[in-house]
Amino acid sequence: MRHELLIDGFVITSDNSAAIGRKEQDVIKISDAVTAKFAARVALLEQWAAGSEPQAILIHNFSGASSWDYYIEGVTELFAESQSTLPLISGSTETNMPTVQSGISVTMIGKGQRKQMSVGSLQWFVYGVPLVGQEVLTNEHQTANLALLKKALDLSLVERVWPVGSKGIAEEFELLMKRPVKMSTSLDTKNPVDLRHVF
Repeated sequence: MRHELLIDGFVITSDNSAAIGRKEQDVIKISDAVTAKFAARVALLEQWAAGSEPQAILIHNFSGASSWDYYIEGVTELFAESQSTLPLISGSTETNMPTVQSGISVTMIGKGQRKQMSVGSLQWFVYGVPLVGQEVLTNEHQTANLALLKKALDLSLVERVWPVGSKGIAEEFELLMKRPVKMSTSLDTKNPVDLRHVF
């Protein structure tokens, strides 16, 4: 479990992106489909970290009506790439006020599918390279392959996943284990990393 909210057997996860898109004042210029894909990737990985599979998706679109179909396209692409069933999608679009920067939030509602083994009983491995911002776009081939990860989870070859947050691998691993931990990896374990990668 990570940043999920548990309510009556449902698992709720979310992520958002701001100033990433195709508006003139966006900090990172990229298609809305790619923006949605990576925001949804975070929410999906946190579902998997909780042993859950998403049953419904809500998209909160602050970029305007013209972005909606592209956001749906990005989420659909993510589920196709991960070889997962695309849940029902709904949401809302801000159409009353024009915005000068893009904004999207993706919320997934899921149900537990896999029994969670205790973290201390497992061996943990880094999978994927820590990347931030523009690096995610230029080095996407270094991110974790979600189709392989999903298959490994379904076959119980991998028991658990744990997305890496903005404080880096080392601090995230200590939060996971609830104690200081020594690790061996050639990756940078201190710098902030993007949540779209798992270990």
